[in-house]
Order: sequence, then structure tokens, then C-alpha cells
Amino acid sequence: MTNDWLNIIFRLCIALVSGAIIGWERQLRHKPAGLRTHMLVSLGSALFTLIPLHTVGLQANADALSRVIQGIAAGIGFLGAGEILRESSNDSQRPEIHGLTSAAAVWVSAALGIAAGCNLWQLSLIGAFLTFLVLNIFKKLEKWN
Repeated sequence: MTNDWLNIIFRLCIALVSGAIIGWERQLRHKPAGLRTHMLVSLGSALFTLIPLHTVGLQANADALSRVIQGIAAGIGFLGAGEILRESSNDSQRPEIHGLTSAAAVWVSAALGIAAGCNLWQLSLIGAFLTFLVLNIFKKLEKWN
């Protein structure tokens, strides 16, 4: 019984760390969804993932987990949509869209939480590291171009 609780705590901590890696980068760039938001999205996803893993019998486990993951993936879209703003610039008639990268980062944070909740902690940490690289390195490449 103690081993189960330690495993759950470990998974939730991995989810927090994974969300923090992305959230820290977003916080440094002064984006609306920063450290705490990404940590909470990742933690919430891990919690939702752990619920069917620990309450449903083994037979129905895969179906329940699949529905939870689908719900998280769809539901997080509403949070991401709140990040996207459409603005008209003063010097052109074309509207500019802002926040797509932040919305995508929130979406990735949810996936990292799901991975951590499923005890795929290596996948969660590798995904967080790769996301951090994308957010940093490719931003520099965009400015360079």
C-alpha cells in the first residue's frame, strides 16, 4: 500500500516538473500562461489519468483511460483558445493572431501530465526537454530569418 502511494506521488511530481520546464520558459518570455498554469495543467492531466488507473477494474481500464485522455485533449483546447488573440495592426488591414505557441505549449503540458500519470516518466521528461528546446532554439531561428 505504501509503495502505491509513493508511486502516485512520484508520478504527480514528474508531472509538476514537466509542466514547470515549459512554464518557466513561458514565464521568462512574459506570456499569460506561465509557470503555475503549465504546472497545474500537467498536474491536472496526471490526476485525471490516475483516476481510472486506480478505480476501474483491469478489464475496463483501457477503455476508461482512453476516454479520459480524449477528454483531456479536447477540454484543454478551451484553455488554449483563451490564449489566442486576434488583433488588427495599425499599419495593415490584415488581422494578426497571437498566442498560438502559448496554446500549443498548454496542450503539450497536458500530454506530459498524461504521460506522467501513466508512469511513462521518461517520456514526460524527454517531451518537456524537447518542448523547451523548440520554444527556445526555434524562436532564435525565427528572429534570425
